[in-house]
Amino acid sequence: MAEKHSVKVMIDGKALTLSGFEDEEYLQKVAFYLNNKITELKSSNGYGRLSQDTKSILLALNIADDYFKAKDMVESMEEDIENKDQSAYDIKHDLVTAQMEIEKLRREITKLRGSK
Repeated sequence: MAEKHSVKVMIDGKALTLSGFEDEEYLQKVAFYLNNKITELKSSNGYGRLSQDTKSILLALNIADDYFKAKDMVESMEEDIENKDQSAYDIKHDLVTAQMEIEKLRREITKLRGSK
């Protein structure tokens, strides 16, 4: 079973301990992402006047937005890969068909040359 890791991080100026089965580098990356989101929101006009609940909801909405945009990008890339795989398959099929036709024509040429 995977080993649980803990790492001390700073999120929005507060020292916290994150724990999880991911490695410490990943947990640091998550904290860094969250800090960047918070900093981004703090730079918005009027953010400081919002209630803590509204700030939390706004942060969650921004993270959800990033998630759905990333998910859409992954799905689009997977579709592109699938289309490219299908195109590669079609090209290989066409190549094999052409090679078979070439071989058939070579045999026919050999046969015609032999009957002279």
